[in-house]
Amino acid sequence: MEQRADIALIGLAVMGQNLILNMNDHGYTVVAYNRTVSKVDDFLNDQAKGRDTILGAHSIEEMMALLKRPRKIMLMVKAGKAVDDFIETLLPHLASGDLIIDGGNSHFPDTIRRTKYLESKGLLYIGTGVSGGEEGARFGPSIMPGGSPQAWPLVKDIFQAISAKTPAGEPCCDWVGEDGAGHYVKMTHNGIEYGDMQLICEAYQLMKEGLHMTNEQMHAAFTEWNKGELDSYLIEITRDILGYKDEQGEYVVDKILDTAGQKGTGKWTTVSSLDLGMPVTLIGEAVYARCVSAMKEERVTASAILQGPKTTIEGGREAFVEDIRKALLASKIVSYAQGFMLLREAAKEYNWKLNYGGIALMWRGGCIIRSVFLGKIKEAFERQPDLVNLLLDGYFRDVLASCQQSWRRVVAQAAQAGTPVPAFMTALAFYDGYRTARLPANLLQAQRDYFGAHTYERVDRPRGEFFHTNWTGRGGSVSAGVYTV
Repeated sequence: MEQRADIALIGLAVMGQNLILNMNDHGYTVVAYNRTVSKVDDFLNDQAKGRDTILGAHSIEEMMALLKRPRKIMLMVKAGKAVDDFIETLLPHLASGDLIIDGGNSHFPDTIRRTKYLESKGLLYIGTGVSGGEEGARFGPSIMPGGSPQAWPLVKDIFQAISAKTPAGEPCCDWVGEDGAGHYVKMTHNGIEYGDMQLICEAYQLMKEGLHMTNEQMHAAFTEWNKGELDSYLIEITRDILGYKDEQGEYVVDKILDTAGQKGTGKWTTVSSLDLGMPVTLIGEAVYARCVSAMKEERVTASAILQGPKTTIEGGREAFVEDIRKALLASKIVSYAQGFMLLREAAKEYNWKLNYGGIALMWRGGCIIRSVFLGKIKEAFERQPDLVNLLLDGYFRDVLASCQQSWRRVVAQAAQAGTPVPAFMTALAFYDGYRTARLPANLLQAQRDYFGAHTYERVDRPRGEFFHTNWTGRGGSVSAGVYTV
């Protein structure tokens, strides 16, 4: 059997099929394989019909025989045990230098473990985030590969050819870093996606319940927003959703039950932020907001028992819609700033050399959070590669200053009206906390030292020196160990 295929892809669900077609469009010969082999024939006789350079394999042995060496095999299967099972299935058939690629939403610790495991056997491994959904996979996703550095030259041309491109033609794909770096960046992307979506939903709630705007009026507002600084995929699809009617001429969005699902990547981001001591508060609130939405029956019961103000925003509608736009922009800046804070801390923890401007570029097209806004983030890191926080960049600092009064009015009015806007509120609280030179944590440390002898540092002594006070006169001089996040 002639070894003529450039890459094999295992897993013929929607994402897998579309990635194969995308690769084939760019001149690559691809082997398609699926554990349920009947799906191979279905694919070849339907979506891939007439494409002589998409080859079907009905066994692992047949797939291997069709591949050029070193062999490159991409898994598009469910994250978790299925990935480990396929790795073990493939191992007996692989030779030194062969490459396995996991293109699913795997948890980054699994990718760290798998990279070490396969490298110990003389093999190469890539764990890559692929964002953009069905359409992105078919016509150009954002691709975030990490793993064995020696593997990148083997797939660079393929991945950059099939990836989305920026308006300047740059591929939204580049090497992220070793072992789990690619999947960590994809996880953070998904966390920011949670935050973006929650902020947009809160803007919608304020307009719908607070300003009593119709779907048509909100559709017009989002249409206008998508022409300026908020120009993005999520604003664009929200515009379309608010204007979409069914066969009866009724708005579909109004018929959808208000309980949100999630697949876990937002939770992973939040847990990682806690592990690393990074206050990624907005993503955390977005995750919890979905949890609150899932309490549908309890909320319905509580709505008839618990009291609150009438959800009406006072003042002119047009002015307040502009306030909401500015609050959304300011909160979005905080969300991305927190995301990049998390990436910077993870880079320290896991010894990754992350290119933050490059990551912003990878997210510029193809992915769910793609937006004009990301170009400004890339520029910020180009101006100052060691930028500690996006909030300190001149451009973003000025935008926040111009939005600040609107942002505060929105949060205050929402609180007065009893409209829940947890993401807007936590974004503003983080901004105020970050810009405050002295927080009340001195009292908190005193409390900890009082009841647990946890010690504290002093403003009149060098950092790193710890002290304990016998607050009651009954305690001893022994202090507890020190833990600092």
